Amino acid sequence: MNENQPRKELSLVDSTSLIVGIIIGVGIYQMTPDIAKGAGSGGGLLLLWVAGGLLSLCGALGYAELASAYPHQGGDYVYLGRAYGRWAGFLFAWVQLVIVRPGDIAVMAFAFATYARAAFGIETGWAQRALAAAAVLAVTGINVLGVRQGKWTQNLLTAFKAMGLLAIFTVALVAPPEKPAVVEVTPLPLSLALIFVLFTFGGWNEMAYVAAEVRHPQRNLVRALVRGTVAVTALYLLANVAFLRALGYAGVANSKAVASDTIAAAFPDLGAKLISALVCVSALGALNGLVLTGARISYAVGADHRVFRRLGAWDARRSTPVPALLLQGLIAVVLIVALGSFMDAVLYTAPAVYSFFLGTTLAVVILRRKDPARPRPYRVTWFPLPTVVFSVVCGWLIYSSVAYKPWIALAALGVALLGLPVYRYSVRQADGSVPERG
Repeated sequence: MNENQPRKELSLVDSTSLIVGIIIGVGIYQMTPDIAKGAGSGGGLLLLWVAGGLLSLCGALGYAELASAYPHQGGDYVYLGRAYGRWAGFLFAWVQLVIVRPGDIAVMAFAFATYARAAFGIETGWAQRALAAAAVLAVTGINVLGVRQGKWTQNLLTAFKAMGLLAIFTVALVAPPEKPAVVEVTPLPLSLALIFVLFTFGGWNEMAYVAAEVRHPQRNLVRALVRGTVAVTALYLLANVAFLRALGYAGVANSKAVASDTIAAAFPDLGAKLISALVCVSALGALNGLVLTGARISYAVGADHRVFRRLGAWDARRSTPVPALLLQGLIAVVLIVALGSFMDAVLYTAPAVYSFFLGTTLAVVILRRKDPARPRPYRVTWFPLPTVVFSVVCGWLIYSSVAYKPWIALAALGVALLGLPVYRYSVRQADGSVPERG
């Protein structure tokens, strides 16, 4: 084995922890009240979370088939290139490099900074961007040290955030419930609530990006994707049961800080600070997972395309793609400074994220026809139902995100399309010969 290639360092526990750690970021704390407004009732709220888990599982099953058939570094980059042509894989990697991954990292960094300010009482105006940038630099530095440091950090942060959600549930069971609030709830469209739910479940696909580092990938990739998604759904349901028991439906829907209000029922003085610290841990766990997996996409395209060959360097001693990690961190810090807020960072990435989800989901069908002889240790359960359902949902989310803020979508589209001339230049540099993976 070439020492300058990825080694299989990730066990099933590491892989499942990575997925859970990335998915459970801050959405469960920030978006639950708005989701409740769209649900219309406490029972509707729980059903929406179940629906989000099932829809995410539909997408995860497609990725599980592709990852078990093509267990190589790069995830969607590999699948899209094989299904549609090398240009599609390259465009995905380009968009991940300049839009999606640094944007997602910026989202989690902003969330960390927001709650860190609350936990430590920092009021200065410059603090949010500075704290966000510092979090990105610190997590990137840990991953530059090596994959072992990155995965241990991920496992620890994931354990803390899972225990935090379970602690909220326990406190809500022990504390006396509040009287149901007799206040009016301003409703939101059900479609908007479902968008928020699926955003909160985002991250289940990340396992595909480190497939080459997973032990026994044909078996463990499928298990990690399914177990991770199911575990997150269960934790989200427990948290929402806790919120509803402590605050009632109207209290949840009208809350500005639903987890803090839940804890405050038992610990009025410490509730806000305890929850702020918990959300900081959750954000850091998601941030670490995004940094670890995202650099593997840039590494994969760098290994295949001479124009990005520096990104394709693998540090054998650390077992990590150091140049890709450093560039990813730099772009994320630039976006933090330029965008300035959590919501703008979300809007910058949304259309591209769901466009590639759609392309990769359809690649399951295309690759079955183009590459039928390829061994597929796992095939999508109940095919084609999960593939059709998830594809329709992706198309709807693309339309919804573009219609909501078209100018942000157009700006991101312009940046994305710059990848096409870069690809043509890359092909000319290689005299038309770009290697194909696996």
